[in-house]
Amino acid sequence: MRKFNTKPGTTPGGPCMRRLVLPALAVSAGLLLGPGCDRDQVSHASVAKEAAPAMPAPSHASAPMAMPPGAMPPGSMPGGQLPPPPHPTGKGALKWTLPKGWTEAQGGGMRYATLTPPGAGKVEMSVVVLPGAAGGELANVNRWRGQIGLQPLDDAALGQARKAVKSKAGPVSVYDFTSAGETRTRMVTGLLATAEGNTWFFKLMGDAEPVGKAKPAFMKYLETLHLD
Repeated sequence: MRKFNTKPGTTPGGPCMRRLVLPALAVSAGLLLGPGCDRDQVSHASVAKEAAPAMPAPSHASAPMAMPPGAMPPGSMPGGQLPPPPHPTGKGALKWTLPKGWTEAQGGGMRYATLTPPGAGKVEMSVVVLPGAAGGELANVNRWRGQIGLQPLDDAALGQARKAVKSKAGPVSVYDFTSAGETRTRMVTGLLATAEGNTWFFKLMGDAEPVGKAKPAFMKYLETLHLD
């Protein structure tokens, strides 16, 4: 037996109720409120509930394992970041000759490698490879400039700032920027798009003086880039 509390002036079986053809079996009150129904017409409903059939308990093989607090699903990254792309291997892996006195370490995450020139002072070189155009040359150069507090360039200024270095892997676009202020940061960057469809980034960065000392070896290093 169904009982409905209605507002004054309304009758059960209004426009909302007339749209439904109820089966003989009792149904839940939530199904009575279809799209466009005025929920205020039916405020409470007492419906005889039919016992739901018992569902088989999930097996241990199909039951999902509970994840510890703070854990993330495999392949996910904090803050919605994408995992770094796999590093090129075989013929797609770039090769070079390490400058004399420099040290090299395998990179992690987005880095392909980390190179460190000899001598005192804060200076380091990073190698990063990304698939495709990776946003384009202008966008990457302006991103680098923003890292040391410089204003972005337009296409015309980009062409004036670019220096080209020839390598067996292709031409390398080189840029040299220094921040303003007393504590000056210098950045010498190279950008290379290879025939395999990858874009390689080389960034020598640190205090202005040690970066200036390491730049000649950095330029020679770019000339040695090659693919198997």
